[in-house]
Amino acid sequence: MKYILSQKYNTQELMAKIMGPNPVKLAEELLSDCKIPENAVVCDLGSGQGLTSVFLAKEYGFKVYAADLWSEPEENRKFFYSMGLDDEQIVPVKAYAANLPFEKEFFDAVVSMDSYNYFGRDTEYLDSKLLPYVKSGGYIYIAIPGMKRDCHDNLPQELLLSWTPEQLEYMHDIPYWTNIVSKSQGAEVISVTEMESNDEVWSDWLKQENEYAVGDRRAMEAGGGKYLNFIKIVLKKR
Repeated sequence: MKYILSQKYNTQELMAKIMGPNPVKLAEELLSDCKIPENAVVCDLGSGQGLTSVFLAKEYGFKVYAADLWSEPEENRKFFYSMGLDDEQIVPVKAYAANLPFEKEFFDAVVSMDSYNYFGRDTEYLDSKLLPYVKSGGYIYIAIPGMKRDCHDNLPQELLLSWTPEQLEYMHDIPYWTNIVSKSQGAEVISVTEMESNDEVWSDWLKQENEYAVGDRRAMEAGGGKYLNFIKIVLKKR
């Protein structure tokens, strides 16, 4: 697809903030059929250094809570201010995904790029840890790295050039994730589909010079990308 909105964020300074395959392009594709209304209160779950939160606030007009465990709210707040956003538009929050510090039914929607696979593999997570904070009828949009076909019983050597079997356990295929989210009593599964994003978002990441991007190059340059994809999950709270 053409990432029209994302092109505004394709600068060296902003791309230095990404922590994996380009999350802004993932967000643009994820929300290509966005049902979340403008001015909605949205949780960017696993927001990292806040680039996707800026994207959601500026391009979609959401009031965004940038929730992340590993980034510092004050650093993110400075970044948000530098991007022309104030506390009425975007709020950084240090938060553990399994113990969110919000009131029940606080959010109109949750959007999550490249993080749900770390905590959402627990079949209890969706109903007990996330849905209570979403209003009835609210949406959850998820983009996660996955596998075209689960191959954990015989992991390709290309993938093992960069990741351990334990790290690869965070990646699964569409049937795996369909099974996980279908167990929810509180969410209607709208879709679980393969995204177009893969080669391009990985290419943006591998251009970065931080140690994690450099480490990932070994697998991808050996052809590991042919086993991988990104998966889009759309849910609606009953």
